[in-house]
Amino acid sequence: MTATGAVWRNWGRTEAVKPARVERPSRVEAVQRAVIAAAKSGMRIKAVGAGHSFSGIAVAGGVQLDLHALRGIRSVDSARLQVTLAGGTFLHEIPRLLAPFGLAMQNLGDIDRQTISGAISTGTHGTGRRFGGISTQVVGAVLVVGDGSLLTVSETENVELLPAVALGLGSLGIIVEVTLQCVPTFVLHATEAAEPLDDVLSRVDARADAVDHFEFYWFPHTRTALTKTNARLPAHTVRRPLSPLRRFIDDELVSNQLFRVTCMAGRAVPAVIPHINRAAEKLTGTREFSDLSARVFATKRTVRFVEMEYAVPAEDVPTVLGEIDDLIESRGWRISFPIEVRFAAADDVLLSTASGRETGYIAVHRYYRDDPAEYFRAVEEIMMAHHGRPHWGKMNTRDAASLRTVYPHFDEFLAVRDRLDPERRFANTYLERVLGR
Repeated sequence: MTATGAVWRNWGRTEAVKPARVERPSRVEAVQRAVIAAAKSGMRIKAVGAGHSFSGIAVAGGVQLDLHALRGIRSVDSARLQVTLAGGTFLHEIPRLLAPFGLAMQNLGDIDRQTISGAISTGTHGTGRRFGGISTQVVGAVLVVGDGSLLTVSETENVELLPAVALGLGSLGIIVEVTLQCVPTFVLHATEAAEPLDDVLSRVDARADAVDHFEFYWFPHTRTALTKTNARLPAHTVRRPLSPLRRFIDDELVSNQLFRVTCMAGRAVPAVIPHINRAAEKLTGTREFSDLSARVFATKRTVRFVEMEYAVPAEDVPTVLGEIDDLIESRGWRISFPIEVRFAAADDVLLSTASGRETGYIAVHRYYRDDPAEYFRAVEEIMMAHHGRPHWGKMNTRDAASLRTVYPHFDEFLAVRDRLDPERRFANTYLERVLGR
């Protein structure tokens, strides 16, 4: 299906574009035809997922490919615990698809609205000192490359390309299939608590090392960390999920509806934000529950926001947070959204934010109706001083020359890009900035 482009906007309302043409292929062959046709007409072409990137990574001014018709399981290798999914499959659909096979994804982020191809193309990750981002679960992929041909990358074909293809920023081709290394279904036991921020930071390395998954949120203008600790348990473990009423009160009423009201109030009267944040830490009490992994990892988010996230060496997390705290107070800013801190293992994916080093992630947010520019730029300067790497799908101002200094395999990735898309058929303004022309 082909249509004249209407205005497309991402979820965070940071990007908008009117594509010259929108195509909605339902078969891989149709994707190939679309790429060939774009090449003949001298147009660029890009796939768009769920629009959950805050950066311009998915902006398509030429041909926009909507892959929502390419979803579901393509094949299952039960012996190897590997599953091949169509590229347009949403993360929130995958647990249901894997359940009949007794499988689960090894780790997930706290938002599951993205497509699998979008998630791996931007470096979506969860938390856990012994676990990598979603791209580290990729053991194969099929792409439509610049000349319209199919490229299979697997453990037996073109294996040398896997570290680039597993996190390719959408710059190498259109991902039509992704093969994931899964694990047997498991349960997570979750413990959530409000704790003194200084206590958490003083032993944050030990906390992250001692458990499977650890993260925390910190509301500026307070000294409290809202910690989340998840322990992995076998599938046969008796589950004690939150009751529907408790889930509604905590995750819908307080975390979304009430938070939306407080964000609007803070926008109208910024001076009340410190008081609101201190009230928020009191409303967030301790809770403990257990459920299937995907039901614990992912959180419903309906309050629209914009985000910048940086990966820094894990040992720098306390220092960086202290510098952000000093920055906020010295500038007199009133920040309503919490700062999120997560962790990941080092990996060998070329453009992974955790490539080659144990990593701490620090994410800053603003309500989508607020102007984030001054806050984000000042925080970004702190991150850069700590050799930070920006999340590819979130807001940043970095360019290729700057990023080359923090990615040891940057030029190796560019060589793969030159091989698979020498005409830059899949480029856009964002990719020209972060990768060069």
